[in-house]
Amino acid sequence: MDERIVTGQLQEEESSVELSLRPTTLNQYIGQDKVKENLSIFIQAAKMRNEPLDHVLLYGPPGLGKTTLAAIIANEMGVEFRSTSGPAIDRAGDLAAILTSLEAGDVLFIDEVHRLPRSVEEVLYSAMEDFFIDIVIGQGPSARSVRIDLPPFTLVGATTRAGLLSAPLRDRFGVLSRLEYYETKDLCAIVERTADIFDTNISKEAAGEVARRSRGTPRIANRLLRRIRDISQVKGEKEISFETTEVALQMLQVDDAGLDHIDHKLIKGIIEGFQGGPVGLDTIAATIGEEAQTIEDVYEPYLLQIGFIQRTPRGRVVTPKAYQHFGMKVNDEK
Repeated sequence: MDERIVTGQLQEEESSVELSLRPTTLNQYIGQDKVKENLSIFIQAAKMRNEPLDHVLLYGPPGLGKTTLAAIIANEMGVEFRSTSGPAIDRAGDLAAILTSLEAGDVLFIDEVHRLPRSVEEVLYSAMEDFFIDIVIGQGPSARSVRIDLPPFTLVGATTRAGLLSAPLRDRFGVLSRLEYYETKDLCAIVERTADIFDTNISKEAAGEVARRSRGTPRIANRLLRRIRDISQVKGEKEISFETTEVALQMLQVDDAGLDHIDHKLIKGIIEGFQGGPVGLDTIAATIGEEAQTIEDVYEPYLLQIGFIQRTPRGRVVTPKAYQHFGMKVNDEK
């Protein structure tokens, strides 16, 4: 898969930078107002009862702040925050080691919770519901089950693919919150906040342009800002200007709609190769040299959100809106 600057996925070198940008309270967290409002009430009620917060499931596209919200929940509750991911827990014993290390009320965050192995997920059911786990020790006739009681805790699960969660696991979350793509005004505020943390000045127009091309995703906005800041600094600017922002975004191959060269390849591949569709996902993948799963999970969500492609029973179809964006006529094969 080509390296993309406009992907919501966290890139390896960004981890330490992202940590420095993350807000620590709900008041500092910009956007997702409905989710914040609900969480604020649930947290306040749990604290009044002196109980752990009910288990929380955060779902939505990558880069919208699920991990940040999980850490904020722990901070607002005044408890410790432990973090892991579904793919990192191979065996029930791994989960048991994590759960038994928790103190009463702690928040355990599991990213990509839909990728937990089934054997691990089944152990998690009793842990979430009744705060105990049964671990089998030994093998064969000498194997025995040991019950381990756990302190009450809050599990915060995050997933980009809520549809892949099993019904028994999903039903054990008391709070389900979907994170939506951000509005431009909220992204603009995030860009300005990030610039302030970086001790960098940015014009209102430049911040607005970065926000507009960030695909509704804070992680992408912050990533674009870092690259634009580099170019502005080399030019000797005291403030990131709108002109430099436009030049930088052109260099980064991010167009007016926030699409990059891979989005262009995908849409034009359907238009030029299949008269705009409908065409099957596997056929598209073979045509542009990408994996079908990658197209469905990474490339398509934003294109569907902005109405550039549609999913139909017969396959993917490019919309007139996308033709207009590329200055092409519908069913024009040129």
